[in-house]
Amino acid sequence: MESQRRFGAGTGLPDHNRKSDLDRDHAPDLDRDHAPDHDHAPDHDPERSLHAAFAPAELAAIAPLRAALRAALIRWGVPELADTAELLASELLANALQHTGAGAVLDARLGTDLRLRVEVGDGGTRLPRPRPVTETATSGRGLLLVEVLADDWGVRRHADGKITWFELAAPHP
Repeated sequence: MESQRRFGAGTGLPDHNRKSDLDRDHAPDLDRDHAPDHDHAPDHDPERSLHAAFAPAELAAIAPLRAALRAALIRWGVPELADTAELLASELLANALQHTGAGAVLDARLGTDLRLRVEVGDGGTRLPRPRPVTETATSGRGLLLVEVLADDWGVRRHADGKITWFELAAPHP
């Protein structure tokens, strides 16, 4: 399947006619040619945003996304958020790609208050929520991780499906 992954800085919704910024065999270079989406985060700097679009069931794209997110957080001066942000973004993205049968869009923004917000939009209509799992269950713990590790998280409906998001605050110096 031809990859539809895109990684860029300060972009809005995916442009499906745009050539991919990511080759399959290496981590992405961030694209800084896009205007910021001021409607979502008026306090964000376009130099501190990351956007990625994923084709349906494109689970192999999650690893390069983790690398791009880590690199961005280091560049933005908040490397201490990288481990948790990678884990939680991976969980939300994997859920979107596995359970909706549609593609997904990830947007990460670091606000001027050094609060990271990661949103994963997909075409699903079912709102996810943590559920009890048995000790021997092999899945079902992803949203529990989000609930425990994120400073805040939630889900909201939008015209094309839903957006699941989390926020992490950088520790004060």
